[in-house]
Amino acid sequence: MSSMNNVMGLSKYMLSLPQTKISLFTMVFLSFIVGSIGFSIDPTQGVSLFQDIIYGGSAGFLIFGLGSIMSGAITQPWVNSLNGRKMKMKQSMFLALFSMGIISIIYLIGCAVSTIFEINVILDSLIFGFALIFAFRTLVIWGTSNISLLNSVLIASAQPGLIISMLIVVLFVSTTVVAAIGYISVLAFLLKIIIASSILILAIYSFVVVIESPMRKNLGLGGLELLSLFISHITEGSTALEGLFEEIGEPIDTLVGVVSFKTKKGIKALFISPCVHPGPIGSIGGSNMPTILAEKFDHFTMVAHGPSTHDFNPVSTNEIVKVEDAIKSSLDDISYSDKASTFVRLGNKKAKLGAQFFGDDLLLMATFAPEGFDDIDFGVGLAMINLAKNRCSAENIILVDCHNCFKGESGRVLPGNKEVFHLMGAVEKIECLDQYGSIQVGCSHDPLHNLSRVEGIGESGVKVMVIEVNGQKMAYILLDSNNMIIGFREKIIDAVKSQGIDQVEVMTTDTHSVNALAGGHNPVGNKKADEIINKIVESTQKAVEDLEVVQAGCKLSKIENLKTLGPTNATELVATISSIVAVSRIFAPLVFILALIFVFVWTFLLTL
Repeated sequence: MSSMNNVMGLSKYMLSLPQTKISLFTMVFLSFIVGSIGFSIDPTQGVSLFQDIIYGGSAGFLIFGLGSIMSGAITQPWVNSLNGRKMKMKQSMFLALFSMGIISIIYLIGCAVSTIFEINVILDSLIFGFALIFAFRTLVIWGTSNISLLNSVLIASAQPGLIISMLIVVLFVSTTVVAAIGYISVLAFLLKIIIASSILILAIYSFVVVIESPMRKNLGLGGLELLSLFISHITEGSTALEGLFEEIGEPIDTLVGVVSFKTKKGIKALFISPCVHPGPIGSIGGSNMPTILAEKFDHFTMVAHGPSTHDFNPVSTNEIVKVEDAIKSSLDDISYSDKASTFVRLGNKKAKLGAQFFGDDLLLMATFAPEGFDDIDFGVGLAMINLAKNRCSAENIILVDCHNCFKGESGRVLPGNKEVFHLMGAVEKIECLDQYGSIQVGCSHDPLHNLSRVEGIGESGVKVMVIEVNGQKMAYILLDSNNMIIGFREKIIDAVKSQGIDQVEVMTTDTHSVNALAGGHNPVGNKKADEIINKIVESTQKAVEDLEVVQAGCKLSKIENLKTLGPTNATELVATISSIVAVSRIFAPLVFILALIFVFVWTFLLTL
């Protein structure tokens, strides 16, 4: 598994939280049940089972439920008042519910042990539970809210503090609860909790210092700040993470290829292939670039995936304007032709190229399908473009990475890989074509509103452009997706060809707007595959009905000073996060298990 896969895999730990009222009602119900079970496991002498259930349930609600609900209500405005990452009430309430669940389990275990071994460890169990939820809340709040450790500790203490307060009050006013739980020495009780909590806080601080140091040293970023902003983006759609990327970004020069089709009325369609990567995730940087860029033009516009990797992720959506400007400048300088060749396929070992000439210009479609692959590096693409220019004296070479057979990050085509030479060999097989014909183009766009990111479909849905030359109908199909599962391309091609289309190529935009989901990668074809294919077939039929005579022109232009993560920072960021994850898997269990052992010994084996 590559470093990027390690990082992308972290998103599987993201989950959708229940609404505030659900967490609230769950705390009321659960606290009553826990109290009833606790009193039933360790029954009070001279009291009936029914009374144990009622007294226990009431005590459970007052101690665990009420204290947790109040802490949930306090935590959210407290965190937000400190100008960190904004916390929602549903997040605060769920944190309180989860923490209450932890201490409830520990309390019930203490009740069971007390009954089985006839020793009273209920108070010690509560002390252990208080320390544990205090440490857990500190880690969560500090790690996600981007506030100081001291403030995190104070906020984290709200729930255990309120539960302890309610416990002391209930013990003083109810002899039944005293009989069930035991007598309490308040000072000794609090001292044990404070020392146990301090041990766990020390462990948390040591852990965070160790895992943050590589990030600060290599990139000057705070690991917790990065985590907080990442969570904020996933849960709230915040783009504040772009601010961090802009600090470490570096300017690059890259290319954008444009194929323009026009009628006597003006431009009918644009086919764009920017060597800019649509990442890194969600709506950050260029992640939704294919849709944003297409909407900048009044014409039917397909934004395919040019050769580029995560190194070429724009640091912010504002950088997309530079791509737009380069395209618009190209449109002012395009030479049009009314002749084109038919679409031909070339192969060399694993590599496959689709080629179509438009006048003196050439459009190339690169794929390894059905062999899995991922991004083709810009350097590899540039070498292919330069080599192709020598074939038939082609003036502008527009290269598309079809990105249509998912293998994960391990499938990237980088300089030195054997796949590079497969591609170069395919380029060398390009032959000059004598048979040119007039061009007809038809377009169709279906946003696929019934499908969503869950099915791997972005905002732009599917776009189809059919080009007819000398009676050959060639369908260029573009899905707004991040790659597709192995074999899905071939199913689409077979379905479209069955409708009388001679040649078909299927591409994805590589949009990373569909990646803000559990598990990271989200290739199309895993879900509702038949429905997607049917929609593509329908769109192709509509494109055929839209055919009309056009002229075509191509232009390959430079994009200057595009601020991206850059080859150095992108690699270093991913490698650093990956190393932190790897180290954490070893260091975290070691630190926290040792800390829990010390707390256990202090709580259960030592007396004050």
